[in-house]
Amino acid sequence: MAGRIKVSPKGERTFDGITFDSKAEMRRYAELLMLQRGRIIRELELQPEFVLVEPFQHPLLGKCRGMKYVADFRYRQGKDYIVEDVKGHITEVYKIKRMLLLKKYPDLNFKEIKA
Repeated sequence: MAGRIKVSPKGERTFDGITFDSKAEMRRYAELLMLQRGRIIRELELQPEFVLVEPFQHPLLGKCRGMKYVADFRYRQGKDYIVEDVKGHITEVYKIKRMLLLKKYPDLNFKEIKA
């Protein structure tokens, strides 16, 4: 099928009992764990969610679910929270959600890690 993204087998992208979306994301998690153990970062969190659009009722569409952005990681470094996404392939949906995220949360310290 055209447009499909090839994903590594589950066993190749599982670490610490967690199956990641990609090997690159898994490697970044291992790096962040080492940084946390070295006390360079703290409060490492996986899959933090950010509300982009609240659920709402529309006269024509009825009940609409709303929309969330799910990042790969969030952690604290010093006084700042940092949100990271590891990307090997940037989709059109991702571009739209990233734009909405940065518009709604303009002070967010967002990092995109290229795989």
